[in-house]
Amino acid sequence: MLWSFVHPHRRKLALGLVLALLGSALELANPMVIKLVLDTVADAGSLVVPISLLLGLFALGIGFGLWHWILLGTVAEKVVLDARTSLVRRYFRAALIPMSRRPSGELVTRATSDTVLLREAASSSIISLVNGGVLLVGTLVMMGVLDLVLLAVTFTAVLVVTILFLTLMPAIAKAQEKAQNSLGLMGGVLDGALRAVRTVKVSRAEDRLGGQILEHARQAAHHGVRSVRREAVAWTIAYGGIQISIIAILGVGALRVTSGAMEVSSLIAFLLYAFTLMNPVMELSQSVTTLQSGVAAARRIREVEAIPLEPSSDGPDVPLADPDGAGDALLELRGVTARYAPGAEAALDRVDLSIPRRGHTAIVGPSGAGKTTVFSLLLRFLEPVEGELALAGTPYPSLTPRQVRGHFAYVEQDTPVIPGTVRENLLFSRPDASEEDVRRVLDEVGLADKVDALEEGLDTQLDATSFSGGQRQRIALARALLCSPDVLLLDEATSQVDAITEAAITESLRRHADRKAVVTIAHRLSTVIHADSIVLMEDGRVRSRGTHRELLDRDPLYRELVAALHISEAGDGGVLDEGLPVGSS
Repeated sequence: MLWSFVHPHRRKLALGLVLALLGSALELANPMVIKLVLDTVADAGSLVVPISLLLGLFALGIGFGLWHWILLGTVAEKVVLDARTSLVRRYFRAALIPMSRRPSGELVTRATSDTVLLREAASSSIISLVNGGVLLVGTLVMMGVLDLVLLAVTFTAVLVVTILFLTLMPAIAKAQEKAQNSLGLMGGVLDGALRAVRTVKVSRAEDRLGGQILEHARQAAHHGVRSVRREAVAWTIAYGGIQISIIAILGVGALRVTSGAMEVSSLIAFLLYAFTLMNPVMELSQSVTTLQSGVAAARRIREVEAIPLEPSSDGPDVPLADPDGAGDALLELRGVTARYAPGAEAALDRVDLSIPRRGHTAIVGPSGAGKTTVFSLLLRFLEPVEGELALAGTPYPSLTPRQVRGHFAYVEQDTPVIPGTVRENLLFSRPDASEEDVRRVLDEVGLADKVDALEEGLDTQLDATSFSGGQRQRIALARALLCSPDVLLLDEATSQVDAITEAAITESLRRHADRKAVVTIAHRLSTVIHADSIVLMEDGRVRSRGTHRELLDRDPLYRELVAALHISEAGDGGVLDEGLPVGSS
């Protein structure tokens, strides 16, 4: 699991391992040099060479340690950056429908906290695991060189500690994974709650929703505490086992020195190795614990790879079959059936639909009729299970999603804004637009005066405090109009604006429809009655098509929709029962 993250940095990690092993070798040499110092003192010899050796080992240890620390710290940050890069790219290249089923807060958690857990596990912990193992074996070997009896005492203690420690590891890993899952769920619910904070407050649901979020937090804390308890037990066993072994070494060693079977300098050197033994044991226990957290994080990060990707956008653009408009239809759906999941009910069922190169086409119908699904298919957010779509005579499968979307501008129903300034939002789809073009589209949506009144003008940060919902919706419309696309898709794009502003926007859309295609999903009658063609959908099929007057005359469902909309539109100037604007004859 971790190797996929580590593999690109294997050479630097190998160098880090060499540095760690060199440091361990110096650490193993220290007790022997100290024994040499003690033996030299006992023999009344010169201390110049032993002390010089000690100072040399110290200087080398400092140098290797500094290099090792900087190297592994750099690798750790690059591992995190690689993981985050992979996640972000996956998020934006993933198929929209499967991606949207996952809470955005959980996805953010995977790119933030999970990658932090991965940081140590995929770099220093791997090195520490290998180095700690080598240092442990090396220490035991050096102990064997000094005294085999004391080595047997030490080895027994280490073996018992290792068995107990490994027994606790699976429970620690499971608790840490559950804690991370709970944290991800908390992030998902919290993200959704903050997006709908106004509704939460008006519904007086702060405590109730806060309780749900905090329940996930409590679950994360509960599993975290269980992990900490097991870690504490594991570390206590490791530390306690070494301490007991030192006491045993001291007792047995004293008896051997008394009996003459061992020199005092050898006992001191052995004790120094026993104290040194604490380092690899603690290093191994800490590394295994960190690796457990890292593996859980790596598993969660790799789960994102289960989200299917969109068709590749890296290929060359395919020339359109009919770019100059020899045919009347720009977009065609031919016998299209679409589902949002395998085996689910068809959202569209054998739909045939053509959209001309110029003019305003409105798509209406009851909720669940398939209107938004048509947009999802046109924008390649969803792929049909049967039938075919074509753009200017070219089948969609021959085109990349990027090439298809290059002919569209899209204004969503919820009109989310891109983080940044008003200018950055307007230029988002057309960064090279001139100041004159920006002013023109702001005038068309009735926002020029509002922007001019702001202290920072176009460089004002776009948020809920600076702009109302209707104003943010108009900025989204202005962004779409600035692109001057072949097809302008509007999903209830005037639902939050007043009647006067809507009239100005409708006139702007009318001018665009004289040159290009405009397709709207609309429930407001004022948007529908001016369309050149209205497509009436029901139960995933096209029920009827015609102008407003034609559908009134021949389709009872359309008349029901008009009657219902007549009630909601009465305050906007009114619409007569026969569907004509007030003042018409």
